[in-house]
Amino acid sequence: MSDREGPIGSGSTDDELSLPKATVAKMISELLPSEVTCAKETRDLVIECCVEFIHLISSEANEICEQESKKTIAPEHIIGALKRLGFDSFTTEVEDVLKDHKQQQKDREKKADKIKDSGLTPEELQAKQEELFALSRAKFAQPQQQQQPQPPS
Repeated sequence: MSDREGPIGSGSTDDELSLPKATVAKMISELLPSEVTCAKETRDLVIECCVEFIHLISSEANEICEQESKKTIAPEHIIGALKRLGFDSFTTEVEDVLKDHKQQQKDREKKADKIKDSGLTPEELQAKQEELFALSRAKFAQPQQQQQPQPPS
């Protein structure tokens, strides 16, 4: 264990090392059958277990990272930590999620490149956007005007 691990000198308190309770509660309710409820104490225990699991994996990944003389924990370090700690069954899903994440990043870069490759200045792009907003507002207002009763002539 490196001297950077653990709560001593890390500047964080136990309150900071948690997960959003509402998010965890939502995930639990989505996973359980509708007729099953989860007590608050159970939800809190699940959160504590998740935080401990994350700490365990990140500590092991940090060790792997230090052994490789790296300063940044990479996804490969996390996968290595899972394998070292006996969570081999998790690695396939983690690798799939990583692959999806990398693809999403590429797609975002392509979208950003489209704007750069459009050949338009930022001012021209903004004018085009405002024009599209105006068209949208006009289309939205048109059905509302037709729905309003016309005053008798």
